[in-house]
Amino acid sequence: MTTSDSRDHESYHLPVLLEETLDGLDIRPDGVYVDCTFGGGGHSRGILGRLGPKGKLFVFDQDSDARRNLPDDQRIVFLPHNFRHLGRFLRLHEAGAVNGILADLGVSSYQFDQAERGFSFRFEGDLDMRMDQRQTTTAFDIVNTYSEQQLHRLFEQYGEVTNSKTLARTIVQLRRSVSMKTISNFKTALNSVVKGNPNKYFAQVFQALRIEVNDELGALKEMLQQVPGLLISGGRVAIITFHSLEDRLVKNFFKKGSFDDEDVSDPFGQSANAPLLKVITKKPVTATETELRQNPRSRSAKLRVAERL
Repeated sequence: MTTSDSRDHESYHLPVLLEETLDGLDIRPDGVYVDCTFGGGGHSRGILGRLGPKGKLFVFDQDSDARRNLPDDQRIVFLPHNFRHLGRFLRLHEAGAVNGILADLGVSSYQFDQAERGFSFRFEGDLDMRMDQRQTTTAFDIVNTYSEQQLHRLFEQYGEVTNSKTLARTIVQLRRSVSMKTISNFKTALNSVVKGNPNKYFAQVFQALRIEVNDELGALKEMLQQVPGLLISGGRVAIITFHSLEDRLVKNFFKKGSFDDEDVSDPFGQSANAPLLKVITKKPVTATETELRQNPRSRSAKLRVAERL
């Protein structure tokens, strides 16, 4: 499939762990499935390839660019929304309980490579980072308005930036006299506080800002909490994560039905959250050497699969 800007779905985003994900979902030909992160449509095409004529696929993507990658297939329904609204829009479309749910939490290669979207420190553009262009808050708004304490928290927690406190203080001091509206402005202003490899440093800083702009962890939690109520008994959920914060949330929820690292027990020592899911992947599935050579961005991908009890 080609589009007006001469790209196809493969150049948009190579689907990571494709066969492993499809196998994990254990797809039934007549089943109903959900792809929470349609993107370039690679995983969705894989699901459609295993569905029969009576199968159905609902796909979510808050990025309007993704609609251009839709295949001409009557079995697919596109929902232009954040997957945190999963249950609401499935109910509106009278989907009923579904056989499988997939989410690939990575930012697409296409999004990274579009300079004007501001996701990558490698290009020049506005400090934007919005997945959904309908929302108003950009990365620049966060850099320009958050308190020193708020910036310190997000760089420390979401980016694991080594000198997050110094970085936050420097931003607050400089933004009074220096514009940080563009990526080059931002990087130049902070050049003096970069620790270690500049590429790694700014990758962590940009990750932290992107997570905050799009409330990625909040959306993930809301989606996961809806999953057990949407799956049929024996239905499966497959989640692909790209950093430890996401992976920990998925791991804990699959195992315990909560997001805490510690087990929550009542006074009698019984678990307060009876798990509704059975973990299928005891350890996360990672990319093979072959896939790593073909798609270096798959190196941090981790797939976890669970089944509705």
